[in-house]
Amino acid sequence: MSTEETSRFVRLRVELVVEIDHEDAVTKAALERIAEDPELPADEQAHAEGAVTEDTAEALAYLVDPFDLVSEVPGVELVQASWSSERIDYDPDSPEWDLDEDDEDAEGDEEAAG
Repeated sequence: MSTEETSRFVRLRVELVVEIDHEDAVTKAALERIAEDPELPADEQAHAEGAVTEDTAEALAYLVDPFDLVSEVPGVELVQASWSSERIDYDPDSPEWDLDEDDEDAEGDEEAAG
């Protein structure tokens, strides 16, 4: 039997590129979420506040929750998640940013094997 037939676990890869038009709004929202988190110890709260204040990418990462992506999908339970954010140079016209590139490689591999 193949892994697809026996495993109930699926790795879902998602890559997003977002444009931040209002850095202050992102930072403010992240600071509000930190302040409202009752489970966050004071020392971790201070560290998180510093990180989101210094870097909007960190603020965005604090606001994005992978659980939100799948929490309402029936029959799915999030087992593990990791995510990060970073500032990038983005040129939508560059072939480097072709989102279908991985799909074409996979199709080519299938054709070569078949």
